[in-house]
Amino acid sequence: MHTATEAAAAPIQMLRRHADTAMVDTAAPALKPQCSTCHLKDLCLPCGLDCDDVQQLDGLQFGRRRIKPGQPLYREGEKFQFIYAVRTGTFKSSVTLKDGREQVTGFHMAGELIGLDGVAQGTHASTASALEDAEICAIPYEHLNALAAGNSNMQHIVSRLMSREIVREHSLMLLLGSMNAEERLAAFLLNLSQRLKARGYSPSEFHLRMSRAEIGSYLGMKLETVSRTFSAFQQQRLLEVDKKHIRIIDLGGLKRAFEMRVQ
Repeated sequence: MHTATEAAAAPIQMLRRHADTAMVDTAAPALKPQCSTCHLKDLCLPCGLDCDDVQQLDGLQFGRRRIKPGQPLYREGEKFQFIYAVRTGTFKSSVTLKDGREQVTGFHMAGELIGLDGVAQGTHASTASALEDAEICAIPYEHLNALAAGNSNMQHIVSRLMSREIVREHSLMLLLGSMNAEERLAAFLLNLSQRLKARGYSPSEFHLRMSRAEIGSYLGMKLETVSRTFSAFQQQRLLEVDKKHIRIIDLGGLKRAFEMRVQ
């Protein structure tokens, strides 16, 4: 049960593009989302599709929404309707434990798909909330599934992308199970670095959008341990840390600390 003071999820503004009609979006008329021209198409759904298939995606009915920091995109237990493509910003996914505590289960950035946890049971198994000003495209799963059913290439691409998003988080969590605090934080920072590099950002200098407490929840570490481990990395001259701003001084050293453990 959610109280009146909790942030409410804003409704999805649905958009449809046809050759003979104009784009309709009274909430944000300047926004005309199109997969074929999106700067994230090489990371998101169009990845691997030919021009004709991408044009079919352009014809889908979908939604666009801006989300403020702390606002939920969807909540645990809500009906599953959409797969969400993150256009800008960062999200966290989390579940509520029996004792009421929040357990962070993932962080998601531009070009990644979220909401896939609802495919199996028809309801979302987690809550997704924005960590900063963000924007998403909401793709109705029913429509996407129907499109993929008549196009084997698109069906393969959709299945592969969905699997990629699930495997990315699960593989990291499995590795973390046998690591100490320094190895867990190193793995987290390296994973973040690689994802930022794939988006054209610096892999060695970035601003953390999540809090130390959220990192600790995700990595299974106490807040004090997270702070202490960041300090240890500074002392080892692996990182420079200024609040949430991170500069990796010795990327190779951070990689070696992680790789020695997982080999």
